[in-house]
Amino acid sequence: MGIGLATAVFTVADALLVRQLPVRDQERLVMLWGERRDGSFAHYPLGLDNGREFAQRTRSLERVAFVAYEGASPTPVREGDQSGAVSRVRRSLVSGAFFDVIGARPMLGRALRAEDDVSGAAPVLVLSYAGWRLRFGGDLHVVGRQVLMYGDGVAYTIVGVMPRGLDYPRGTEMWVPVVSSTPPQELSLRAFDAIGRLARGATPIEARDELTLFFARPQASAWQRDLRGTVRTLPRLILGDTRPALFVFAAAVGLLLLITCINVANLLLVRGLARVPEIATRTALGASRWQVMVQLMTENALLAMCGGVIGLAVAAGAVRSFQAFAPAELPRLDEIQLNATVLAGAVVITGIATLIFGVAPALVTSRVELQRVLRSDARQSATHRSRLAVEGLVVAQIALALLVLSATGLIARSFVKLERAELSIETSHLLIGELALRSDQFDDPAKQLALLEKLVPQVKAIPGVRAVSPVVAGPFSGPGGWDGGLAAEGQSLEKGAANPMLNMEVVSPGYFATFGIPVLRGRGFTDQDRVGAPAVVVISQSAARHYWGGDDPIGRRLLFGGKAERTLTVVGVVPDTRYRDLRIARSSVYFPLRQSFFPFVPMTLAIRTAGPPTELVPAIRRVISETGTGVALASAASFETFLEGPLAQPRLNAFLLAVFATAAVALAAIGLFAVMAMMVRQRTRELGVRMALGATASEIGQLVLQRGMALAAAGTLVGILGALGANHLLTAMLFEVSATDAPTLGLVAMVLLGVAALASFIPARSSTRIDPVVALRAD
Repeated sequence: MGIGLATAVFTVADALLVRQLPVRDQERLVMLWGERRDGSFAHYPLGLDNGREFAQRTRSLERVAFVAYEGASPTPVREGDQSGAVSRVRRSLVSGAFFDVIGARPMLGRALRAEDDVSGAAPVLVLSYAGWRLRFGGDLHVVGRQVLMYGDGVAYTIVGVMPRGLDYPRGTEMWVPVVSSTPPQELSLRAFDAIGRLARGATPIEARDELTLFFARPQASAWQRDLRGTVRTLPRLILGDTRPALFVFAAAVGLLLLITCINVANLLLVRGLARVPEIATRTALGASRWQVMVQLMTENALLAMCGGVIGLAVAAGAVRSFQAFAPAELPRLDEIQLNATVLAGAVVITGIATLIFGVAPALVTSRVELQRVLRSDARQSATHRSRLAVEGLVVAQIALALLVLSATGLIARSFVKLERAELSIETSHLLIGELALRSDQFDDPAKQLALLEKLVPQVKAIPGVRAVSPVVAGPFSGPGGWDGGLAAEGQSLEKGAANPMLNMEVVSPGYFATFGIPVLRGRGFTDQDRVGAPAVVVISQSAARHYWGGDDPIGRRLLFGGKAERTLTVVGVVPDTRYRDLRIARSSVYFPLRQSFFPFVPMTLAIRTAGPPTELVPAIRRVISETGTGVALASAASFETFLEGPLAQPRLNAFLLAVFATAAVALAAIGLFAVMAMMVRQRTRELGVRMALGATASEIGQLVLQRGMALAAAGTLVGILGALGANHLLTAMLFEVSATDAPTLGLVAMVLLGVAALASFIPARSSTRIDPVVALRAD
């Protein structure tokens, strides 16, 4: 078990941490963006013009390319010709120099080039390995085939396929050049992160500081001057929250392997103490201590080899189970497999295990007092020091088991809290559908708005539909939505620059009813909130507190962009929701759809149904297709389906640690049971004397049970002290739970003591059956 699970975790670590990405000098690749100095907004991208200016100014980066801020975004495509069904692929917009900067070579065809990323260039794309396998079945002749984008009706030619393992932005199925695929009037609205290759001798910190200075340049806006640079290496960014989880898994399985080795060492010590007469006889016949140790170590190595062989089978099963339970978006999931490197790792792990559990028992067993042993029974030669060593190992086992169990308790409690986090949204019977539009037919906001004015009532009229509202993006889209800053009327530009970034939603009057969001003050939107009427907004509680403290925000006014270009009157206050990010209830501002001044109209529909949401998808798809040409339902899923995304990694963390903790506790219990059983056997004569002198059977049983619980209590105390320090390493994985959470530590201590009591009870009960006459006669 120890070798197998350790090998399985090493297999995962080899794929995610050890194996290099298919790029050149991966540690010299860094991603850059901005963040607010007060930490209130952690990811502020660059506009294309600003990004190009920074690329010209930087000295710490050899070359710079750009990646769209929203990452791999779902994009509708036609399957086959113009009459084919509409589906979605995850498309990432990158500058033409992207693959040159990262130093990635295609496995088929060619990569994107700078000349592909200019206005008027032929539309081309490059497939990721996952997209190639999923969409084209791994066709080796895919280069030259075309993908028909539904939005603009343009056929993009596939010019290359990138190798396995290049998964950035996460989940990308195809990369497309920015400029040639974006209408000129929309380029200024695009936002990007910069990716660069560090110059020789330069550090990521230097690149970050250069971006901070760039934000502070005199011609920058007040908002930009409040930003500082942020830098991440590309490998760290690709792994994301998988990296800390993997280190925790490695630590947990390392502790499990150590517990296993301690258990085996204990068993070998017990066995060795029983073999003391044999070893003494060998010594009397001329065997040196070195020869005895070599014999014992050879026996132990054979045990380890058998454990290693069986452990490989355990590892193979564990890896398959991990792949089955792992979230689909886990990076490099398809690369996790047993290989020569892993086999070498298994050999090393087996060797380490042999040293841990084999050396100490061999040393103890080979150290015999020849004359004493030959004069007395083997049981009497078991010294007090040996017994203390065995019990000390049990205490260590229990302490290590508590470390794993406490980590599991914290992660599990964190997962439960995340799963039950207050969304301020009624999630049941809620369907999220994404529309696909032809840009040549709906090429301006007025046409898009007219489509929604026609489409929303028709969808709402479907039997079983209770409410419908457009939204900017799907749930938990993170950077996929719109963000912006507003200033309160009367604020200076400097104070306005310190305002938080708000999640911006453009919604219809039915939005709050559709999502079940209560209006806490004032009112929601009505059909009267249209062009020509006073401009109004609804804001969330935290935004209201920021701008006006405890004062009533109704009737107060906000300025868009920090200037009096647009004055917006607050007419309602609603709770903060977790629609964009499950871990954070973000401050939000809501604009009425008919008064929206944004250059886009939201084309995702939130639909509340009377029954199971997915049952209405065929009817909704039919109504949308009958509305007219140029619009289709690209995808539809229940809100609960979207919840699976942010919960997948925490669920995997809790599941794997629960497996490790269960094994660790079971092994610790087995170790305690074996030691207490050994103690009863070795102290049979002593216990018989006690009973002959008047001790009752229950008192003898209590004596044994107390000894077992004393060992368990000592191990638990040591484990708690260790957990108070070690659990701080889990902070990045926790949600609304402290690393030193007292209820969790108390509960796991009680569980472990309960298991220890059960493990000690059986030997204690067997001690009550000792016949003092037989015990005394035996000695």
